[in-house]
Amino acid sequence: MPTFPLLRRTVVGGLLALSLTAGTAVAQTPQKWDMPSAYGGNSFIVKSFSDFADDVRARTDGRIDIVVHPGGSLYAGAEIMRAVRDGQVPIGERFMGAHANEDLIFGLDTLPFLATSQEDAWNLYQASKPALEEALAERNVKLLYTQLWAPQGLYSVREIKAVEDMEGLRFRAYDANTQRLAELAGAIPTRTEAAEIAQAFSTGMAEAMTASGAIGISQSIWDFADYFYKVNAWMPKSVVMVNMDVWNGLDDATRTALEEAAAEAEQKVWATMLEAEKADNETLAANGMQVLDPSPELAAGLRAIGAQMTQEWIEAAGERGAAVVSDYRER
Repeated sequence: MPTFPLLRRTVVGGLLALSLTAGTAVAQTPQKWDMPSAYGGNSFIVKSFSDFADDVRARTDGRIDIVVHPGGSLYAGAEIMRAVRDGQVPIGERFMGAHANEDLIFGLDTLPFLATSQEDAWNLYQASKPALEEALAERNVKLLYTQLWAPQGLYSVREIKAVEDMEGLRFRAYDANTQRLAELAGAIPTRTEAAEIAQAFSTGMAEAMTASGAIGISQSIWDFADYFYKVNAWMPKSVVMVNMDVWNGLDDATRTALEEAAAEAEQKVWATMLEAEKADNETLAANGMQVLDPSPELAAGLRAIGAQMTQEWIEAAGERGAAVVSDYRER
């Protein structure tokens, strides 16, 4: 079982010592690092980015100043990976599942019902991390740390008691896995980025979606949908990434400061996810949504879809994918 504490005193002491060293050794010229994110500033994920930016600023004595741009205000979600890869920004955050069509490893953690608890999600991350780092490096990007989203629930404009009730619903799809889920459930997949959810629901282009409570809150989803089912479909990750050329241009002390700040940020955000999920569900209910457990029929139908999709993923991903899933299942 992983632990996600506010790091132990001995570890914190070591980090402080490293930060003092880094603060005196980084390049003398301050660097402003614009950091785009597709998600709204009120989500716990984006708040954690701001905390990370503050920590980096302190550890480097202000010589690396990360400025977070939430809500797709600097780059739309679909553009962020490219912007970091090409050096248009030095750092960015991106939801990995949205790039599953580029490399299947990016979509592993959005396979329905493969990892449905915090412990499962951590084990899946550890099993897949080497492959994830390799795939990002091939795109001139370094993985700095990950952010865990809360379990994905099912939003709908109408009541859903079984998978068959999803027939014909316009279903928000943001990656290959959500598109396949919609198809297997008999729904109609519609491509929608996070910042466009409210518009899609308000115009009828979307009538259902899988997403966390935080996403629903950021889009005031209660204005368009009445139901939120706690199906715990999966627990996906966003990745904070740095352009590899920028990273290689830093001195060792600065890289150490960033790595230690990233390690602490990762521990903190994974530790606070369950608390954030509970608060988000309460907010949805307070705004009039019906926050419900799925019926046994709906849960069973979704699990069957998940099992089929996992097997399809293993067959498509080949030996590397099969090895990652095998490693995860043995943990």
